[in-house]
Amino acid sequence: MKNYLFPVYLVTSFLMVYVTAIQVNLNTGIILFFFSISPLPIIWMVYKVLTADVQVNSTFEEKWYEDM
Repeated sequence: MKNYLFPVYLVTSFLMVYVTAIQVNLNTGIILFFFSISPLPIIWMVYKVLTADVQVNSTFEEKWYEDM
């Protein structure tokens, strides 16, 4: 697995657990705790993805839609 994909999977699973906790009407304290710390994993994920060392070999004009 690529290093920049791990934060994406981890934060996505965190948010899925958060939404599931709301749907099953879990303890309000737990839901508020998830809500209060949720910006931290999202900021970490954005930082890791933006600073990932990914080589792009084509320009925007060559593959602007990326389905070739």
